[in-house]
Amino acid sequence: MPGAVGGHSHRPTTKTNNKPFKSRHATKGSLRNAAKGKVAEERGMRKTPHQQVMSKFDRRNRNKQLQLQKHNQHLHETSIFAGKDGAPRNVAVIPLCSDGSAVEAIKSLNASIDIESEVPEGAFRVNVDRFKQKLQYSPLKRDLTACLDAARVADYVVLVLSAEEEVDEFGELILRSVESQGLSTLFTVVQGLNKIEPQKQRLSVLSSLKSYITHFHPEQDKVFSLDNRQECSNLMRSLCGTTPKGIRWRDERSWMLVEEVKFGESVVLTGVVRGKGLKADRLVQVGDWGTFQVEKITAAPLARRKRGEEGMGVVEGAEEILDQPTEDRDDLVDLAPEEVRMEDDDDEMNDGMTTMTTSKKGVLLDDHHYFSEEEPEAYTAPKKLPRGTSKYQAAWYLDDDVSDSGSDMEEDDEMEDDEVEKEAARPEDGEEGLAGYAPTEAGQTEYPQTEGGFIQPDADEDAMQLEAFRSQKRDEARDDLEFPDEIELHPHVLARERLAKYRGLKSLRSSPWQEDEDRAYQPEDWERLLKIQDYQASKIRASREALVGGVAPGTRVHVYLKDVPATIQQSYNPSQPVTLFSLLRHEYKKTAVNFLINLSADATAPIKAKEELIMQCGPRRFVINPLFSQGGNTPNDVHKYCRYLHPGQSAVATFMGPVTWGAVPTLFFKRQVPGSVLDEDGEPVSNLPLSLVATGTALPPSTSRVVAKRAILTGHPYHIHKKIVTIRYMFFNREDVEWFKALPLWTKRGRSGFIKEALGTHGYFKATFDGRINPQDSVGVSLYKRVWPRSAKQLDAPLLDAAALQQAQQQEVDDVDAMDAE
Repeated sequence: MPGAVGGHSHRPTTKTNNKPFKSRHATKGSLRNAAKGKVAEERGMRKTPHQQVMSKFDRRNRNKQLQLQKHNQHLHETSIFAGKDGAPRNVAVIPLCSDGSAVEAIKSLNASIDIESEVPEGAFRVNVDRFKQKLQYSPLKRDLTACLDAARVADYVVLVLSAEEEVDEFGELILRSVESQGLSTLFTVVQGLNKIEPQKQRLSVLSSLKSYITHFHPEQDKVFSLDNRQECSNLMRSLCGTTPKGIRWRDERSWMLVEEVKFGESVVLTGVVRGKGLKADRLVQVGDWGTFQVEKITAAPLARRKRGEEGMGVVEGAEEILDQPTEDRDDLVDLAPEEVRMEDDDDEMNDGMTTMTTSKKGVLLDDHHYFSEEEPEAYTAPKKLPRGTSKYQAAWYLDDDVSDSGSDMEEDDEMEDDEVEKEAARPEDGEEGLAGYAPTEAGQTEYPQTEGGFIQPDADEDAMQLEAFRSQKRDEARDDLEFPDEIELHPHVLARERLAKYRGLKSLRSSPWQEDEDRAYQPEDWERLLKIQDYQASKIRASREALVGGVAPGTRVHVYLKDVPATIQQSYNPSQPVTLFSLLRHEYKKTAVNFLINLSADATAPIKAKEELIMQCGPRRFVINPLFSQGGNTPNDVHKYCRYLHPGQSAVATFMGPVTWGAVPTLFFKRQVPGSVLDEDGEPVSNLPLSLVATGTALPPSTSRVVAKRAILTGHPYHIHKKIVTIRYMFFNREDVEWFKALPLWTKRGRSGFIKEALGTHGYFKATFDGRINPQDSVGVSLYKRVWPRSAKQLDAPLLDAAALQQAQQQEVDDVDAMDAE
């Protein structure tokens, strides 16, 4: 018999595989079960009309409509520049390097398209016949104020770099400031590129300049060379054909670049209206001159040649009145008129001011003065009661009727602690009352755990211990910033007088703020400030009002100003650009304004609150001393006051100033002594007398926004017995303990408690907490008072004095020479 072959097997003959039924023979029920709930959709269908497959004809039609819409939008945006009487395109030429020249740059651009014209000081027009457009150049020097004013009303900004010198500190200040205030279409050119030898290095220099400018403006993909005629011609084509981006806050108002100023009985400003329609009823802001009323607006057409019967003649347009003020004219009153107050209101305020610290017997907590209705009860020793005795039953036990065995007794204090713990855990107590009821980490304590009789410490010994405790605390505060608002009271200063304006809050975010207590301390003109009930509705109403009426944009006009001081003519410099902005309704009225301020993380030093800053918001500049507070929305509109704005942080700057509608970009400058600010290595950060310290945005103003300054009083655990702690060094007399008795206590590790009773005459007191506290913990109370913003004043001088700048630059040159000599 032959051997078996491995892996061989016969096909089974007893198993039959039948053909399965095809799906077209299946029933509806079987198909539904096989689908398992899935819904069959027709292939190629889309859920929305936008996703549906369109035919070729529909796609062509849609693309044609989009193209037509885009073309009409382009015509609308550039219609103001079209025609012989069209508005010129404003071009601001800003040199960033010390050897840069805006005049030479303009000459190179004009020569590239065969335009020969002199470059005078100030703004001037040039007709570009090749592209049928008009350009209005503003040649600028390295002046911060002039560069900001010209870039504010420019359709195009041309930055001039140098191929031989780098952008210095002052040039970078100009670049950052122009960028932060809002920038329209930007172009970058370089001067002196042909002076670089050998020629192979020119590409590397050009690449380096492009890398520098793209750090600030990534959209700059090309740097034009003024030494190349073809590139200059391409730049001129872009200036005459590109649609300017515009600036949003600027386009919501009427504005004008002043071409000519005439001084006489009335100051007359001549220019072309841009943005929205210019109205004689609205106030106008003219550079740093101030805010003025408009006397009238007349037409100022340019002289043009008209073909007559006898040939060509020069005909000047007649002066036609386009707009005059009406009864709806805005006035220059920034505060509401004084209201006549009733005598009884004055008497109540005076009585409240005199009796604020005498009639009340406790500090204000939320909206109530606790312990003010009756005198504090005399201290009684706790009674021992059977376990489970209620408070009502405890009144029926006499001291001599209770057994002293202690087996069925408990301290009445512990029973009261349980009741307080239940009250402290209620939601209406705020965040401080919601701390978890659990003991802190167990730790060995050096204090005796006893509730024996309190021994009054010696005064001299207590003073020495206080000095040693605070000196140790000051050393720890250098590295620990967990309590930035902590203050220390002098032992001989009464806390109730030192902190008379302060109050307690159970929760900073949700506790009500009683405003009646603050009326005695509010500024004199606080009630006369503008009250805005609905900011969004008022803003929309003011913006829509500017859309209708007024002199149409693109019209060249004479604007007659009213009551201009004579000092303006003496300080007027024709080479400096002058701008005119029409203010929206109510934008001159004063209120409590808020601005978001962002301090860069690269800043070397923090900004202190109430420190003098120069703020530029839109067309106006102010000298301010702002308050800093935390942002966000809170139910009670109370925000914590910040003493410092540290690098990398953001806050809300508050002061009293005119209203600004909309989110307008804001710049914050700070005057300083050159070389006074040092970095970590001790080297001077800036040699300029002015620095751009922060940027921001306008926020909705509000007089009901409360900026609360916090003061934290801390104490030291002296005796610890379970949840009952004796605390010292928070107060230094018994009367202060009784005054602040209603304030909730808290610890650094999250425990909450309350003051139970005062001990002795040196400010010691007994407190109960919701859990055992650690001996290393510190106990504190939080007090708050409202701080009031200060009034701003308008800046009527240049941002940077020319003499101070020249001195700083000379000092920088001397420092470089000294380093080279070493």
